[in-house]
Amino acid sequence: MSKRASGTKQGTPPRRPSAGPSKSTLSPVAIGGIVVVALGVGAALFWPSGSTPAGQDPASASKASSAVVATEQQVANAASKAALGPHKQASYPPIPFQGYTPPRPNEVVTAAYQWAAEHPEIASYVPCFCGCERSGHEGNTDCFVKSRAPNGDVAEWDEHGLDCAVCIDVATRSRQMYASGASVRDIRAAIDKEFGPLYQGRMPTPHPPAAHATH
Repeated sequence: MSKRASGTKQGTPPRRPSAGPSKSTLSPVAIGGIVVVALGVGAALFWPSGSTPAGQDPASASKASSAVVATEQQVANAASKAALGPHKQASYPPIPFQGYTPPRPNEVVTAAYQWAAEHPEIASYVPCFCGCERSGHEGNTDCFVKSRAPNGDVAEWDEHGLDCAVCIDVATRSRQMYASGASVRDIRAAIDKEFGPLYQGRMPTPHPPAAHATH
């Protein structure tokens, strides 16, 4: 029997064609690491200054609010306003309600204005968190009271408090705590804890001095 012509020796397997140069590939783990690094760099470059990324621990945001320090002038301003209260006056200027519905019922808004008028010794040491420090406000009392007469009576209301649910809610919570017998320092601590993690506003409101520790 004749053997078929072959280019290989009998018993030796034929050579397989070379696959050519191998291409380098990245593992899924390496690709994932690159993506994470890129996202981190992008967040650092483009995240707004002072904002809190979604998912941040609220305790971290609360610590950020306590990092704002009042100046000596702001401390003196708060003490000057606080010295006027508690203060009752025979009549108040009309609350400057507008032709639209405020964010809280009218009676709640009115109570917030009167609270700020009658208790600057509390509201001057309680911050707001809506960002109205950019308008020069230094404490929650400034959200409602624009000016006072020398005897402490309100001469002019600030219209800002009408439109701001945060201002109203801070005043309402302060008023409720005061009615239950809480001290100004307890009120301040509770307001910082309750509202600080929720909002980005960081008002440089002085803390009440030790002499104001009691109701």
